[in-house]
Amino acid sequence: MSASPAPTARAGRDPGAPVEISHLSKSFGSFRAVDDLSFSVRPGRITGFLGPNGAGKTTTLRMALGLIKPSSGTATIAGHKYIDLKDPLGTVGAALEATNFHPGRSGRNHLRVLAAASGVSDQRVDEMLDLVGIPAAAKKRAGGYSMGMRQRLGLAAALLGDPQVLILDEPANGLDPEGIRWLRGFLRHLAGEGKTILISSHMLSEVEQTVDDVVIIANGQFVRQGTIQELRGHARIIVRTPSGDRLTDALRRAGLHVEALPEGRYAVSTDDLIQVGDAAFAAGVPVHELRAEQADLEQLFFQLTENTNRNLNQSNGQRVPGGAPPEGRQTAPGGAK
Repeated sequence: MSASPAPTARAGRDPGAPVEISHLSKSFGSFRAVDDLSFSVRPGRITGFLGPNGAGKTTTLRMALGLIKPSSGTATIAGHKYIDLKDPLGTVGAALEATNFHPGRSGRNHLRVLAAASGVSDQRVDEMLDLVGIPAAAKKRAGGYSMGMRQRLGLAAALLGDPQVLILDEPANGLDPEGIRWLRGFLRHLAGEGKTILISSHMLSEVEQTVDDVVIIANGQFVRQGTIQELRGHARIIVRTPSGDRLTDALRRAGLHVEALPEGRYAVSTDDLIQVGDAAFAAGVPVHELRAEQADLEQLFFQLTENTNRNLNQSNGQRVPGGAPPEGRQTAPGGAK
């Protein structure tokens, strides 16, 4: 189906935002991985940071966490650059990789090492293992953990300091449906406690049922920001009738926009099913199908990012696809790399 009209793009500054990206750029030689990117993350909500593989998501998160230096622009957490935070562990936790642990060390000992370096008690370690649901595996070597258990261990590490902001890079990678369901409920639980969560993903379908807001980028550039509801746009009504001209006239008299579709179907730009049905009935139009239909978010996501790629290629010549060249292995807050 055709996607509903996209919401107006917005990327304004919000100095009080838990995460604030302002005119952020990063170049690796002649390659521009992030290009004048600006957006804010609202407090107490789950924000999906979306874009195709290589769009610049991980590079942006690494700049926000002080792991790599921007070429220009700023990234702040709770109003400060990461390096200037007085209590980094209590401000932001991050999980950028699911393999950031010594494979021969137990999950509990991995957390204990991180906790000791940050002045966090062993009691907190055990509480986090319970919270993420892996206390039974805590004494086993982390190298034998499944991907789902590794993701949970990374979350436990990110939460050691009880931060108000969580930054998670592709947390659903490698998870089976049960793991994704668990992650969705867990993040909702944390958001319900007032935490602000920023999660990156290259697939809108992975986070559609989890996030409140989305920020979409492509080729390192801002594309769109809004709530899930705004991205969906207005639902439209699909009508199938053998009397298309009469239906169109009746609905246009009612002030509605009508678009002809294949196979005798018509799309009406409204979410009022009763209004459409009443207008057709009053005009004596036979209706064989009448249903509400919302925008296909996955289709809209690909449409937005493909348009950005196309426009950039036309204006600047063919851009090299993919993200930034591999950065060094740098340790992120909460122990992620």
